[in-house]
Amino acid sequence: MAFELIHTPGPPRDLVGYGSRLPKVRWPNDAHVAVNIVVNYEEGSEYSFPAGDGGNEHHGGEESYPFPDDKRNLAQETIYEYGSRAGIWRLLRLFDEYDVHATMFACAAAFELNPEVATIAKAAGHDLMSHGWRWSEHWRLSRDEEAEHMRLAIESFKKTWGERPRAWYCRYGPSVNTRDLVVADGGFIYDSDAYNDDFPYFVTVRGRQHLVVPYSLTYNDLQGTLSPVDFLEYLKRGLDELWREGAAGDPKMMSVGLHPRIVGQAGRTSALREFIEHGLALGRVWFARRMDIANWWIDHHEEFRT
Repeated sequence: MAFELIHTPGPPRDLVGYGSRLPKVRWPNDAHVAVNIVVNYEEGSEYSFPAGDGGNEHHGGEESYPFPDDKRNLAQETIYEYGSRAGIWRLLRLFDEYDVHATMFACAAAFELNPEVATIAKAAGHDLMSHGWRWSEHWRLSRDEEAEHMRLAIESFKKTWGERPRAWYCRYGPSVNTRDLVVADGGFIYDSDAYNDDFPYFVTVRGRQHLVVPYSLTYNDLQGTLSPVDFLEYLKRGLDELWREGAAGDPKMMSVGLHPRIVGQAGRTSALREFIEHGLALGRVWFARRMDIANWWIDHHEEFRT
């Protein structure tokens, strides 16, 4: 008896993807790797007593102390505040220094609490991805609640960023309704709620083609020991191997995930600096905004077929 997956709500699983027939990608200027640096700007939108949640955030900072849920965790709150008060500005200065444009995976509420970040990031040429209204798990929401959160995020970004978001990414993972809601909205070009490939790809939703630009939790400053040495080593090794593949005729993309409260600390920013310098020294590395990659794929994917 053959093993078969049963039908369940949400997107169907695809364990094949491009298979052995990899797209013959050609990035701008014949780059071997397209590197997208992502800044997850969540500070202030995380779970907290001041946000009315009646509890504390338990993930995404550097504090490991088992703080009780029924008491306000001021230490954790100020760790997040470091990201919005100091870390984000250190990162934006670094990007300006090397003329590298990143993608802001931003929570709408976080921008509302510190709107200057949105103003400066947009003026500097970075692009926007909606990371939700708040930094909350969408799989906890009903379909109607999730649709309302999406609406609130869109309207909020219009005020802080100056225009609506054209891309979507949930905290950790989407709900079974997320992609359908993204497509139903009609204003999103792609989503990044997947971790399953080195290339963008299309899926069929509501009878039409929808682009997915996969993200990565691997090249992410929240993984591992939080050591800048380990983080740098992981990034460099990943880029070097992808660059080698690109030089052999199979260019790929690489997503690097950052958090201002983590990599915005000076010791870790130095590791990010060294990674950017390494990529620039290698040559034929396209430091691209995520929307640049999405638009390039939409415009050229037919040429990549093998």
